[in-house]
Amino acid sequence: MNTSTNTQADNLMSGWRLILAGAQMLFVAFGSLVLVPLITGLDPSVALFTAGLGTLIFQLTTKRSMPVFLGSSFAFIAPIIFAVETWGQAATMGALFCAGLVYVLLSVLVALRGPGFLHRLLPPVVTGPIIMVIGLGLAPVAVNMALGKAGDGSAQLFPYADAILVSMPALVTTLLVATYAKGVFRLVPIIAGVVVGYVVSLLTGLVEFGAVQSSDWVSVPSFVMPEFHLAAILFMLPVAIAPAIEHVGDVLAIGSITGKDYVQKPGLHRTLLGDGLATSAASLFGGPPNTTYSEVTGAVMLTKAFNPVIMLWAAGFAISLAFIAKFGALLQTIPTPVMGGIMILLFGSIAGVGMNILVKARVDLAAQRNLVIVAVTLVFGIGGMTLGNSDWHLQGVSLCGLVAIVLNLILPHADNTQDLHEEQEVVEDIVHHHD
Repeated sequence: MNTSTNTQADNLMSGWRLILAGAQMLFVAFGSLVLVPLITGLDPSVALFTAGLGTLIFQLTTKRSMPVFLGSSFAFIAPIIFAVETWGQAATMGALFCAGLVYVLLSVLVALRGPGFLHRLLPPVVTGPIIMVIGLGLAPVAVNMALGKAGDGSAQLFPYADAILVSMPALVTTLLVATYAKGVFRLVPIIAGVVVGYVVSLLTGLVEFGAVQSSDWVSVPSFVMPEFHLAAILFMLPVAIAPAIEHVGDVLAIGSITGKDYVQKPGLHRTLLGDGLATSAASLFGGPPNTTYSEVTGAVMLTKAFNPVIMLWAAGFAISLAFIAKFGALLQTIPTPVMGGIMILLFGSIAGVGMNILVKARVDLAAQRNLVIVAVTLVFGIGGMTLGNSDWHLQGVSLCGLVAIVLNLILPHADNTQDLHEEQEVVEDIVHHHD
């Protein structure tokens, strides 16, 4: 009798630990999750809902085998801003729905041809500069917002002096927490930066609470149904290339932490499928695309919380928060200089990830082939090269992604034997990766 009681108590405690761990995972992901919609003009409450929904879809698709949480993808920030300005939010959501289907197509190809397929199509010399463009292309947006301007610099939203007084403490706090903090606090630099920047904003009178006071406590988020426009779809499809290859790295990273080979089980095709379905599902409600979150992966490593059920609880908390209208309204009171300060570090870090891909893969830029691919990709992406007409055109990540892939496919290799050997090493590393 006593043994039975102890067992029930242990199970109850285990359940409470799972719930608390789920809340902690959402806390870790929260800063990045809501930052994307706040930057792009989307509803943060909808982003919370679609992150929770996307995580549930991913866990279902992968048979609840991975401790992974999905949140808003930074790779799509610039394309979303441009698409909303050009075609409107509904058309942007339709384009993002189709971008999710690119993941689905890739998952089918991986299932048919093996996981090495992606790295043969998208080697480091292609993905490195594309990811650098994602970060460096957004640099003017970050600086403009830090200076109190609109993201495109078209309007001065806050006085320059007040904006600097807010954005710089937010930036300094974020970088200090990222480098000096210990334990779980090191995983939440964005939240720390937002809190400090928000407090300074309150002291300088930059925060308006009118929308919070007038909103209901509980309401359905402002969902947006997608519309489908061919020009917007063709613009958005190539954007899915970089996050798709990043997805492979995330799968390997979480596998190295848990000691399991997720490339084999549940299989890279299932993880790509889950990510794609989550992104497409998010667009049906007006939310940003989803991606696996490195912050949460770091929290899993720190806490040894390997049980995927934890992520189901995190998803449940995210969905619940989405219906608290005053909470969503409060998030939208964060002044743009606060986000601008944090974005300076964030977007620079994305560019750094792209550089690191080239360095770790030992891409030789003395080789003319590699230099041409990287050079053209960077200048096309950062310089704002546009191809097309007023009805349909490509630019930014969309254009440079396609250019990098095409150049990689058509330019001759100086030493085919060496290239094939290096390619085989990459494929074997993916297939047989263990920590």
